[in-house]
Amino acid sequence: MIKVTDLSFTWTDKPIFSGVSFSVNDKEKVGLIGTNGSGKTTLFKILAGKEQADDGHVRVEGKIAFVPQEVKNDPDMDASENITSYLNVSDDPSHEINRILAGLGLKDLNMELSPKILSGGQKTRLALTRAILSKPKILLLDEPTNFLDEAGKKWVANFMNNFDGTIVLISHDLEFLGGKLNKILYINPQTKSIDIYGGNYQNFIKLKEEKEKLLERHIETEQKHLKQMKKGLLKMSHFKSKKGIRIKLMIQRRVEKMEEEMPTMPPEAKKIKLVLPDPMWVGEIPIYTRNIGKSFGTKRVLNKINLTIKRGEKTALLGPNGAGKSTLIKILLGDVIPEEGEVIRDPKLKWGYYCQELTNLVPNITLIETIKGLESGMNEGQIRSLLGRMLFVGDKIFQNVSTLSGGEKTRLSIARLLAQNFNFLVLDEPTTYLDPLSQRLILESIKDYKGAMLIVSHNQDFINELSVDQKMYLPENKIEAKLKI
Repeated sequence: MIKVTDLSFTWTDKPIFSGVSFSVNDKEKVGLIGTNGSGKTTLFKILAGKEQADDGHVRVEGKIAFVPQEVKNDPDMDASENITSYLNVSDDPSHEINRILAGLGLKDLNMELSPKILSGGQKTRLALTRAILSKPKILLLDEPTNFLDEAGKKWVANFMNNFDGTIVLISHDLEFLGGKLNKILYINPQTKSIDIYGGNYQNFIKLKEEKEKLLERHIETEQKHLKQMKKGLLKMSHFKSKKGIRIKLMIQRRVEKMEEEMPTMPPEAKKIKLVLPDPMWVGEIPIYTRNIGKSFGTKRVLNKINLTIKRGEKTALLGPNGAGKSTLIKILLGDVIPEEGEVIRDPKLKWGYYCQELTNLVPNITLIETIKGLESGMNEGQIRSLLGRMLFVGDKIFQNVSTLSGGEKTRLSIARLLAQNFNFLVLDEPTTYLDPLSQRLILESIKDYKGAMLIVSHNQDFINELSVDQKMYLPENKIEAKLKI
């Protein structure tokens, strides 16, 4: 059980939570909802004892395990000689361990490898495996489906349904949130508190919309009343008697109090439209491959890959984890040399790469310095405008990158790409970490991009809305082109 009472937390003089109270009962499955940067991960750290609140009380009954959305600088992982010792299992892994690893797409992992050399996605899935094996009573899962293909997501969903304990879940996967949840905890950005809704995400959306409509009607009524009182004050401007002045002061105080206590309208998604410059010129076919082949040891990853990416066209690269998508990207960009075949690049090709591990960001500089340092030709006003369109406003642009949430880092990385004059974008899982509003923002941003694009995503709705020109499926090597009308 988790019981939180009057919790408050401030970050750099900004209140994140104020007087938050809620409880999670034994064996409940609960979703924690909020926009990127609203404090979801901070709350998890407080519940797990990794962060100290400014005020309030947290009571947790039972063994708790916390799986973060990004596994970085994990002392247990860094100190482990190999994966076996990190998982704290014997040299002969049990059927249960094999089952978990296979379900999370790690069945071919060499248990003698050091966990430090794994990719960010592999580290996160390994941390989830370790948490499950520790037999906790309470699981805090921060974006557990990041880096997972459809089979992996189904495995996690099935595990959650059958887990005989309490789960609190952060996820931006709307289909995943539509599962068997008992309630939703919503971090309200206006009140800095937590609103509680019964049922799953779909029920939350319905109830939240109803609540916001009632609030809007209440605000409209109060504003009309306030307007009438202000008109009355103007009419009383000629009052000179003591009684008249007393009445005016009394009404003035009431007006000031009403204005102070007036709730603000619920925030609505901004209609954000990015006007992107035309990419620098490149030939009709910026990049294509001929009979690419690649193996790792005895495992054949890519075989006779023939892919042509035309100027201005969007290509989706699809397939389960381990199908070779990341390897093909690295070959296209020249980071990995194929054993067979060749990659032909136009001499004018200028590519930008979004990596799901966000390795292109420097943690100890500010957001505005991140864009300024690109030699993009943008002046400070244009940079501020670009960051503003990515929902970084006010003093936020002077924060260090290290203070951002995973979703905010994703938005900054995309802004970084859009600030440069690339004619070929490679986006590897750009919706990882993003809340629904941010997903929509990124979608609308790259829809209008006029250069060539290669995108990897397990988010089928995102790919469908992007309306790509062709889809390449691995490991089948099948290409499906959109019909031209």
